[in-house]
Amino acid sequence: MSSRRLIAIFAVLGAVLLAGCTGGLSDIGSDPTAPEDTQATTTTTATGSVAPAGELSVHLLNVGQGSSTLVIGPEGETILIDTGDWTDDGEDVIAYLEARGVTRIDHLVTSHPDADHIGGHAAVIEHFETNGDGVGAVYDPGIASSSATYESYLDAIESHDVTLYRAQAGDSIRMSEVDARILAPPEGYLANEDRNENSLVVHLQFGASSFLLTGDGETASEEYLVETYGDSLDSTVLAVGHHGSQSSTSDAFLDAVSPQAAVVSSAYDSQYGHPHEAVLSRLATRSIPTYWTATHGTVQFTSNGSAVTVATQQDAPTTASKLRTGEPITPGSGGSVTDRYVIHADSSGTAPITEPDETPTDPTTTTSTETSERAGLELVDINADADGDDGENLNGEYVTFEKTGTASLNLSGWELADTAGHSYTIPEGNVLEAGDRITIYTGSGTDTETELYWGQSTPVWNNNGDTVILRDDTGTIVIEETY
Repeated sequence: MSSRRLIAIFAVLGAVLLAGCTGGLSDIGSDPTAPEDTQATTTTTATGSVAPAGELSVHLLNVGQGSSTLVIGPEGETILIDTGDWTDDGEDVIAYLEARGVTRIDHLVTSHPDADHIGGHAAVIEHFETNGDGVGAVYDPGIASSSATYESYLDAIESHDVTLYRAQAGDSIRMSEVDARILAPPEGYLANEDRNENSLVVHLQFGASSFLLTGDGETASEEYLVETYGDSLDSTVLAVGHHGSQSSTSDAFLDAVSPQAAVVSSAYDSQYGHPHEAVLSRLATRSIPTYWTATHGTVQFTSNGSAVTVATQQDAPTTASKLRTGEPITPGSGGSVTDRYVIHADSSGTAPITEPDETPTDPTTTTSTETSERAGLELVDINADADGDDGENLNGEYVTFEKTGTASLNLSGWELADTAGHSYTIPEGNVLEAGDRITIYTGSGTDTETELYWGQSTPVWNNNGDTVILRDDTGTIVIEETY
């Protein structure tokens, strides 16, 4: 019944394809048929690169075991992708939008019809059509559901005569300065029309920065994306698929996307075990800073086209393997976000935002040098400038530590990091005796008792100066040395 009703709505409102073209991301460009005021206005920098005007902000809301993402363009246009779980009925999403002065949803995107993604659709449409400036259009993959939540969503569309589009790969959403493309699902759908696998996947390009928002896409969706777009999927920020389920965020997919940051949206005590440890392991292996709405709260990314500032409600670990050590934050809790990191969209890394004069030095605080001496460990060699091309000679880049004193030292679970957000966790079973040395190479290889391999695909240590940070298994900084 829902399927027939959805087809009827499309027939009445017009199941039209949006301006866009099929093919790889390299084909993306401004729509020549768009009105002049929706075309991108850009400026050229001294280096010849094109810089967009204004800022793009992408907010991944803390809605518990659900998903909702707000996109605000440089000229105030809005895209709202999903509205959280049905149990909340859109209340937290509406409150968040109102707190930020949003009075209109220009584009409401239904990633797929599951109740933890469209739970607030009916309420959002009702609210903005009756108390705000309306909803411009709704974008739906065209696969129906028999749930009451889905029926309420269709009721709201019909009641307020909101335009509904069936969207698919190759379509685009018009937003000034922003290239917003739908990458999946393809025509004909995937995996026998499985709802998760046919989530609308949205890619946003703003200057050199980009965001890949994958809905609940899993194995079939990711395989389609990799096969269709390949390395063109490369994105600054990845919204991890299906709340971090084991069947998402594969090695091949991460290699193609190569994100500089990732975000998981799920409940702290998710009944499904989201995010799965296998996913966190894959993210940690690649040293991808990872944010979790359950511990960081709402995560906001603000891009000027060349750099992306990351702000969160609550400070929490970003090493994927340590996400669960953060304190939970109540879904829908209000409060402002605080800037934490800056991501350079040219892939040069992530740097923490610090206020050096904000916290006075406590003379009773143990320094990293004192901690290092007590642990009996020294950083004896930093080789940041490998012979030849650093990118091709990754194992020519390394750091070496030496155990001093007389006692042994267990390095299992210790973390090596730099100031750009790269981190490596030393595997279990690495114990140094007095006089032993251990070298950690940037590239790949087979670990031995004296040599470990980070497994990075790009250089870590900046040839022009960086900081080597070594933390023990409690998170205490043991060595912090700038060269």
